[in-house]
Amino acid sequence: MPRDIPPLNALLAFEAAARLLSVSKAGNELHVTHGAISRQIRVLESSLGIALIEKDGRGIKLTDSGVLLRDASAAAFDRVRNACAEIRHRSGNLPFVLACPGSLLARWFIPRLDKLNQELPQLRLQLTAGEGELDPRNPNVDATLCFAAPPWPDDMLVHDLGAEYIGAVLSPRYANYASLVDAPISSLLHEPLMYPASRPQAWAQWAQANQLPGDSLQLGTAFEHLYYLLEAATAGLGVAIAPKQVVADDLAARRLEAPWGFVQTNARLSLWVPRARADQRCALLADWLGKALDVAIQPKS
Repeated sequence: MPRDIPPLNALLAFEAAARLLSVSKAGNELHVTHGAISRQIRVLESSLGIALIEKDGRGIKLTDSGVLLRDASAAAFDRVRNACAEIRHRSGNLPFVLACPGSLLARWFIPRLDKLNQELPQLRLQLTAGEGELDPRNPNVDATLCFAAPPWPDDMLVHDLGAEYIGAVLSPRYANYASLVDAPISSLLHEPLMYPASRPQAWAQWAQANQLPGDSLQLGTAFEHLYYLLEAATAGLGVAIAPKQVVADDLAARRLEAPWGFVQTNARLSLWVPRARADQRCALLADWLGKALDVAIQPKS
């Protein structure tokens, strides 16, 4: 029995426009003109005999039928993309692609990369960096290393590598270092505190764990990425807050110090692997990371 499916090019154009709520953005994503997207949507509407998209001021909105088709087509295309990624993954000796926060990659992972390559040559590791929310379901990524709080989603195999610990760090080059390094923790209430813009609640979380009034903290400069924040702290520009795993090497080299230690959060540093793509390489990498991170994740000050 033939399948009554509209033209695939029209479905693809509609799915992009419906997801982005923009004909122009859909054209940019599919590398065609917005006029071509509009024509394909008209073909689809003609094929179905019903309107899917309506004008909404200078933008567009979906009809009820459009919402129904958007959800169905998005799910279908995601399954096709994931299947193609899995086929490519199995069809050749491709690199193992690991996504990782840029700050952790630069300050902890890269200094150990040569050792990892020597001990796990079969990985042929390829690293990709990001900040903020990483997408562990990205079909172009084999695994994602990230800080996240449980519970874990059912479609993910999550290798728990240890708890996250955060703490206040400063450089011996900081102007107030001498007066702060042996001072009680409450002395930070009088310091302008640097923080990552992606995690503005970090200082309040730290203060609560140390039984300090979070509303008395003086927040200073915000940095778009944790990596930039730590570069500023290392240069002596102020007191920063950071996960212990990220600053482990800075602490060992005395580029940064953590006079008041670290407190545990509800997040875990974990290796996330889509269950459909889990293989022996993932288990080997998780085991290696667990051993390499062991010193960094101990809750010692």
